[in-house]
Amino acid sequence: MNTEILGVIAMFVITLVIGVFLGKYIANVYGYKKTFLDPVFEPVEKLIYKISGINPARQMTWKQNMYAMLTINLVWFVIGFLMLMTQSWLPLNPDGNPNMSPDLAFNTAISFLVNCNLQHYSGETGVSYLSQLYLMFLQFVTAATGMAAMAVLFKAFKDKTTTELGNFYDFFTKSVVRILVPISILVALILSANGSPMTFEGKDHITTLEGQKADVSRGPVAAFVAIKHLGTNGGGFFGANSAHPLENPNYVTNMTEMVTQMIIPFALVFALGFYLKKRKLSWVIFTVMTVGFLALAVPNVVNETNGNPLITQMGADSSLGAMEGKEIRFGSASSGYWSIATTVISTGSVNSMHDSTMPLSGMNELLAMMINCFYGGCGVGILNYFIFIILAVFISGLMVGRTPEFMGKKIEAKEMKIAMIVALFHPFLILVGTALTAYLPEFGAKTLNNPGFHGFSEMLYEFTSSSANNGSGFEGLGDNTPWWNISTGIVLLLSRFIPIIGPIAIAGLLAQKKFIPESSGTLKTDTATFGFMTLAVILLIAALSFFPALTLGPIAEQIQYFSK
Repeated sequence: MNTEILGVIAMFVITLVIGVFLGKYIANVYGYKKTFLDPVFEPVEKLIYKISGINPARQMTWKQNMYAMLTINLVWFVIGFLMLMTQSWLPLNPDGNPNMSPDLAFNTAISFLVNCNLQHYSGETGVSYLSQLYLMFLQFVTAATGMAAMAVLFKAFKDKTTTELGNFYDFFTKSVVRILVPISILVALILSANGSPMTFEGKDHITTLEGQKADVSRGPVAAFVAIKHLGTNGGGFFGANSAHPLENPNYVTNMTEMVTQMIIPFALVFALGFYLKKRKLSWVIFTVMTVGFLALAVPNVVNETNGNPLITQMGADSSLGAMEGKEIRFGSASSGYWSIATTVISTGSVNSMHDSTMPLSGMNELLAMMINCFYGGCGVGILNYFIFIILAVFISGLMVGRTPEFMGKKIEAKEMKIAMIVALFHPFLILVGTALTAYLPEFGAKTLNNPGFHGFSEMLYEFTSSSANNGSGFEGLGDNTPWWNISTGIVLLLSRFIPIIGPIAIAGLLAQKKFIPESSGTLKTDTATFGFMTLAVILLIAALSFFPALTLGPIAEQIQYFSK
């Protein structure tokens, strides 16, 4: 068990070290500074711009940037929707997987479009290789979409007063070519070397140790899994996701995937400091995020390594921890750590079944997605945290009698209205969706495999995962129904683009304002005091909004079974 804990610590430390250096590189990429990889990537970018007709030097306003983002995402959705409904008639389908129904294709296309990858199908039988390749393409471009939006935010605070906030297409292209593709190739090589398949052949026919015949699904797994984690996507090539031995063969690949899914969210926090030359601010933000992350991760590691007391009372050996739904090659500590890392970061991949974790571990997984700004996904984690900075600046200013300012710009009524809409929209989508489903038994109760409090947690988790663009699930839920496909699809769309457009709108409005030099009356935002204030605002607005729902689910389940 001590070795498992050391493995968890090693994963975090390795991620942090890589994240700092990668953050500086990303800041140089978005800041148009020279990097050692320019000779490799500049010709590729020029070719892309020539073919597409994009002028990367053209500056856009925040509205033009958001229009570009929405337009290109609409095109990707239409292509994906049509492909999934016609995949059985298209090439690269050696196993003969059928077409998706319209409601499932709607949900799947949207889910991969918004960086959530909520899968209401099993990868082995639900999609063809061609569809898997298109979904892999979406995993690249959706991650780059969030990163490009974040780069627009950076640009808004770099200049004192401006309406020119860079070029979405340029930031997007740089994100794919200079960051996502090269790292994905490296990760895919590690996975392939350790046993993940990389082939377009159909099922392999084998004889098991018991002498039984079996068909084993395979495909271009290594490439798919690499960007699934690097882009904080999380969609599994197989139904069991990273608990599957071909997606995640051993502890080396487990560490690789764990580090891979966390490095860009870490790096982007440091990139902010390097880009704006405010490294102290980036460390304050990272510290707040890390405190929140550890407050969720440490209890989960402890809960899962201590084992299930009810099983222990039956005389079973629980020295390895609560191993239901977990892989012995990873262990309970690593699985507990992964369960929070994947939910705070919005990756949503799993190396164990969250439906089998202890009730309070499930609560922490829910809280990680409900708060949705401790590291967060590629780019959007910073955007979500930015909303809470604006709220904290405003509240702090009122408390000390100072005009709310951030980065030399006054926070006024318009910015506050947008910030509050974005902050409250997340709990609104989750709680309304869950309430409607619980109220209508045909949609809710009859799709559950578990009754009572845990069944309520399954419904709450599905809408929370959708709204947080996460994609993980309490898999006791029968979610491939028109209700779940359409309702979560709508939540996925709204919860992706409103939390991107809102922060960019605020940044665009602030960028136009007159710059106010820092003075003795300025509220400093790069101090531990302000960091604590931001954390308090996050907990008050985000976490407490969900407390009544949590008491009906995981907390009630904990009391029912483990508090006797």
